[in-house]
Parts: sequence; C-alpha cells; structure tokens
Amino acid sequence: MQISLTWWIALVTVVAVMLAIDLWAYRGRPAESRRRTLTWTIIWIAAGLIFGAFVWASLGARAAHEYYAAYAIEKALSLDNVFLFYVIFQSLNVPSKFQHKVLFWGILGAIVFRGVFIFLGVAAIERWHWISYVFALVLLYAAWQAFRKDPAAQEENRTVKWLSRHIPMKEDIEHGRFVERKDGGRAATPLLVALLAIEASDVMFAIDSVPAALAITRNRFLVYSANIFAVLGLRALYLFLSATIVRLRYLHYGLAAVLAFAAIKILADEWLPIPPLVSIGIIVVFIGVAVWASLRAREKPAQHAAKDADSGT
Repeated sequence: MQISLTWWIALVTVVAVMLAIDLWAYRGRPAESRRRTLTWTIIWIAAGLIFGAFVWASLGARAAHEYYAAYAIEKALSLDNVFLFYVIFQSLNVPSKFQHKVLFWGILGAIVFRGVFIFLGVAAIERWHWISYVFALVLLYAAWQAFRKDPAAQEENRTVKWLSRHIPMKEDIEHGRFVERKDGGRAATPLLVALLAIEASDVMFAIDSVPAALAITRNRFLVYSANIFAVLGLRALYLFLSATIVRLRYLHYGLAAVLAFAAIKILADEWLPIPPLVSIGIIVVFIGVAVWASLRAREKPAQHAAKDADSGT
C-alpha cells in the first residue's frame, strides 16, 4: 500500500493543531478537575477514531482495520506508561499543577522516538525477515516481565534514582521551571529530572510497543499514526487515572497477555494469520477482563466491611 505525501502532511498538521489547542487549553491552569481530564481523554480517543474513519474512506476497509487494531494495542500498552508516570511523579513529589507541563514535553519527545523506532523496525524487517522473530522474542520477554512484576507496586523508579545521583538538582518546584539558579550556577529541578526519566523510559517502552504494532501491520504510516494518536492522549489519560490507576491490581496481567498475543501473532502469521478485527476483539477482552477483575477485587473488601458494620449494629 502506497501512502502519498499528502497523508503525511495531513497527519502532521492534525497533530500540530491538536497539540496547540491542548497547550492553549491548559495555559495558566493550576490544576485540573477529574471531569475536565475525562473530557480531554474522550476528545483524544475520538480524534484517533475519527482519523481511522478518514483512513477507511480514503484507503479502504483493510487499511482502517489495521489502523484500528494497531491503535487498540498501542492504547492498551500505553496504560503501562500511566503507571510509570505515577511512580516518577510520586518519587520526585511533583505537584499535580506541574505534571501536565512535564507530560506535554515528554510526549513530544515520545513522538520523535516512536517515529525513529518504527521506520528502523520496518526497514529491518523488509531487509531481514528473521528480525520479526527477534521482535517476537522481545515481546515474549516483555510479557513475562509484565506478568511477574506489578508496576503499581514500584515505590521508586530506577531511572529517577540514577538521574538524581548524577545531575545537580535543586528541590525548588515553586516556580514551575525546569532549571533554577543554585549557588551562583544553575541546577535542574525535579521537573527536569522527571522529564528526562519519562523520555528515557519511553525509549524502553518503544522497544515493546513498536514490535507489538508491527505484529498488526508493516505499513509505516498506519503504525506511526496509530502510535501518535495513542501517545497523544496519554497526558489526559494519566491526569484522569492518576488517583485510581494503582488500584487496578490485575491490569498488568492483561498487559502481559496483550504482549504475548502480539508475539504469538508474529510467530504464527505465516501459518495462521489473525485478521485485524479479531485482534481488536482479543485485546479488548484481555484488558477488559483485567480491569473487571481489579474492580471486583476492590469491591469485596468494601462489601465485607459493610457486612461487619451491619452485624456490629
């Protein structure tokens, strides 16, 4: 499938406009209400879905199915980023009113890193087919890591710890700057350390998420656009879920299942290709079951507490 330059220009234009709107909307706001962050989360998801509709109308149903499947898998895996944001901000005691600023610039860096990984990944697969099996092994390893380690249980990020030791840092975050004056010179604030930690960690996440998207399609435009729209909504998604994300105790099992599915899809593609629509259904089921199980686990202690209170009276 050949993608014209017009489509790439359209993608860049849409993303630039939405980033400008997002930056303007958050300008000068000290904090965000849960209702507002939910509204922005819905707006970003709607933008990704609408873009897929344009793909369907212009490039055909197959291209749209592949885009939506890649978007679904990237959106699911982006929940791992949300856990990471929470751990980084908690480790550095970053106030909520400055978190959007850090995430905005962090997402811009992620857009660049994802583009580099996608173009290199597709080029490598086109030249050396066996690279796809290496990607499958990477995904299986990532699935095992996600299965055995709950990201919500992490109290401190290793990247944050390393950066804090090696970068001169001033604890002052009052002015919301990335760099402040200290002892006649300049020193990083926790905001800059948080930004660097997010950028470094996103490189590691890209090693997992890009091969997962390439399990759906090898089309650079579809993979990149799906990645972009999934990543762009991360700020609003984090700000909406930051108070509750750690309570989804079984979500990492769902993420592990999604990564394992992507690996299996790569390995079995020559013998048993899985259609994009089926892939979407499988991803939704894995994440849905994990969220449902987490919510059920939260309800049971509350129900027991209510019964004990009733019996006590």
